[in-house]
Amino acid sequence: MHTANKSIWHTWRIGGVSFKQDRRVLPVLLLLLSIGIAVLILSVSYGEYEISPLDVLRTLLSIDTGDSRHQLVVFTFRLPRILVAFFVGAALSTSGAILQGITRNPLADPGILGVTSGASLVAVAAIVWFDVPLEWLPIATFVGALLMALAIFALAWKGGSAPVRLILVGVGLGAVATALTNLMLVFGEINAVQEASVWLAGSVYGSNWQHVHTIALWLAVLLTLAVLMARQLNTLNLGDDIARGLGVRVEVQRVVLLGISVALAAVSVSVAGTIGFVGLVAPHIARRLVGPSHEGLILVAALLGGVLLMLADLIGRWVISPSELPVGVVAAMIGAPYFAYLLYQTRNQ
Repeated sequence: MHTANKSIWHTWRIGGVSFKQDRRVLPVLLLLLSIGIAVLILSVSYGEYEISPLDVLRTLLSIDTGDSRHQLVVFTFRLPRILVAFFVGAALSTSGAILQGITRNPLADPGILGVTSGASLVAVAAIVWFDVPLEWLPIATFVGALLMALAIFALAWKGGSAPVRLILVGVGLGAVATALTNLMLVFGEINAVQEASVWLAGSVYGSNWQHVHTIALWLAVLLTLAVLMARQLNTLNLGDDIARGLGVRVEVQRVVLLGISVALAAVSVSVAGTIGFVGLVAPHIARRLVGPSHEGLILVAALLGGVLLMLADLIGRWVISPSELPVGVVAAMIGAPYFAYLLYQTRNQ
């Protein structure tokens, strides 16, 4: 029994740091990476001006295809939005995996916990009421998400931040933020309201290389921090009393992890608007693939979330072509049935 359990783990050593990881993680990561590359090539090739997948691959590798338009279409119009979709999906999935670990609740994600509602409230206020330039929108959404997280944590504090209180307070404040957002949309100026509504639907349309660089930089830093704190997240999953008995400063670790999760959600909302369910679905699927240990779970969830949102973007462009559905709408259509399934499964446990 001991030998069988030991065989699923592999110990990695980087310098003086060592950590154990499920042996399934590396094959799953390689499989998801292969699927992601295939989806990316297919997504770049599809559009009003179609390019064969082979020519897409040649263009990406800077090999001459005999058509000068390929460089323009691939690198200017299509690749940035697809990369933004991937990075947004990865950020939301990582944020969801962290929140599920902090709260020890499989139904937690940035949307359900109210973080994205806070970001959306400030963003809509900036667009509808204060006419803030779009380049300042990322800062506004980050401030909104941060203020919402601080409010949730403050109201949930009662000699500590119990996971159940965090969830209940988050759901309540999220509902209030959503109601205020809708109120602003009702009484706002029509053109600004239309712009805000499109943004709220969640879309990567019009993404450019500046968006790619911004979210890629944030994701690289925050994902690294999340992986480095995976061991503490595993310990918090054992329960507060056990974690304290093991010498973990529970509240400090929870605040730091919550900050990482909020930052990931905020940068995603700032670039692509409100996109739901990815942060809920991807960590669940990842947990089924590689188990509950966060050292591997966070990486797999990030890659899986990125692939899912790239696929959602491709479906949105294809299903009502030549028009398109916002990626947030497609993600909700995929995620809502899975959420219902999770609720049913949780009820019958």
